[in-house]
Amino acid sequence: MRQFFVFIKCDLGKTYEVAAELVDRLEEARQVHSISGAFDLLAHFAVAADADIGRFVTQKVQTIPYIKDTQTMLCFNAFTKDKGLGED
Repeated sequence: MRQFFVFIKCDLGKTYEVAAELVDRLEEARQVHSISGAFDLLAHFAVAADADIGRFVTQKVQTIPYIKDTQTMLCFNAFTKDKGLGED
């Protein structure tokens, strides 16, 4: 399993629509958060070990309507286990 994060900039007023599409359309989306700063969303994805992350981002993420820009961060190692923290 390969994990990575994508910072996503959305068209004005469309952040919630983009987040809903990511969650509904992509089973690889583990978490999607609204954030502050230069980007509107931070999405955590997990794909098969042999998956092409570049193709995944350009063909599945960037094609979602109202996405203006993305920045992808690859993960090398996980130093903690997923603690499965519940919703607040």
